Amino acid sequence: MKKLFTSIAFIFSISVNSQSTLPNISLNSLDGNEINIQAISDNDKIAVVSLWATWCVPCIKELDAISEYYEEWKEEVNFDLYAISTDDSRTIKRVNAMVNGKGWEYTILLDSNNELQRALGASTIPLTLIVKNNKIVYRHSGYSAGVEFELFDKIKELK
Repeated sequence: MKKLFTSIAFIFSISVNSQSTLPNISLNSLDGNEINIQAISDNDKIAVVSLWATWCVPCIKELDAISEYYEEWKEEVNFDLYAISTDDSRTIKRVNAMVNGKGWEYTILLDSNNELQRALGASTIPLTLIVKNNKIVYRHSGYSAGVEFELFDKIKELK
């Protein structure tokens, strides 16, 4: 029993530590630029990070729902959304076509080796984070209709 408790405590501590700040990881954008994840929320900038994949229907529904309001919300509160694809080498070729087809105006980054996903302890997607000053201040996993409004309320609270 003690061994089980120690193992659970260890896993919990790893999970808590991985959730408090963004890791020092660089990812490529669709146009080949390298972006360090820690740099996206410097100087009180609010950033939303959404881990998704082309095969994940709830991920696509969430990004579509946010897309409907994104420009309007950006005018009200200055923030950026980084949609980070976790597609692997077999499905990564679909990302560009899907983004173009959907007309998403987000910054799209590629985490094809799942380095960021592992560092964040994200066992499922979609995973949506709000980050400010490199601190993760909100974390939500999964998608159900209307959760995008909860996300925007949390963003407004940080303004």
